[in-house]
Amino acid sequence: MLVLPLTRATRFVLVGPHYPENVGAAARAIKTMGITELVLVNPGRLARPENEMAFKMAVRAWDVLESAQVVDDLASALRGVDCAFGTTARRGQSGILNPRDAARKAHEEVQRGQRIAVVLGNEKTGLTHEELARCQQRIRIPMAADQPSINLAQACQLLAYEWFMTALEQRRKSGAPDPESDE
Repeated sequence: MLVLPLTRATRFVLVGPHYPENVGAAARAIKTMGITELVLVNPGRLARPENEMAFKMAVRAWDVLESAQVVDDLASALRGVDCAFGTTARRGQSGILNPRDAARKAHEEVQRGQRIAVVLGNEKTGLTHEELARCQQRIRIPMAADQPSINLAQACQLLAYEWFMTALEQRRKSGAPDPESDE
């Protein structure tokens, strides 16, 4: 697996997930993009890494699922993190980054030796105001449809993809060979 500084310095935090399928699919989504650290904050009784449906959805990311930490609160999940990026579907707030700009900002933080967390709320309500307040940055995924949000695992995939693409872009700029090249 290709490990890049930005992906190595990032953890994904799922706050209060309800569905084991989303937990497993999130593990798979982040691993495909080189991120292996997953933390679950107070998951629902079924949304645990050991649930059969989580395991089924984690396809080849069982190591990420099995090593996922389960903690009681967001403060514990953010221990050791210097900069947290909280996701929100709320409109009309200033200073919110789109996923691509958030990934670039995260890269800048990692260049300064910082550890990063991407924090996503549960499938029904997202992050509370108090949980968002613990995050230094905010991310909103723009959508064309009048839809309040996308699926939790899909959001993980989209954000992890932007992190990975930014890491590859920075690798290319440094003159390192492109691992995606067919040459």
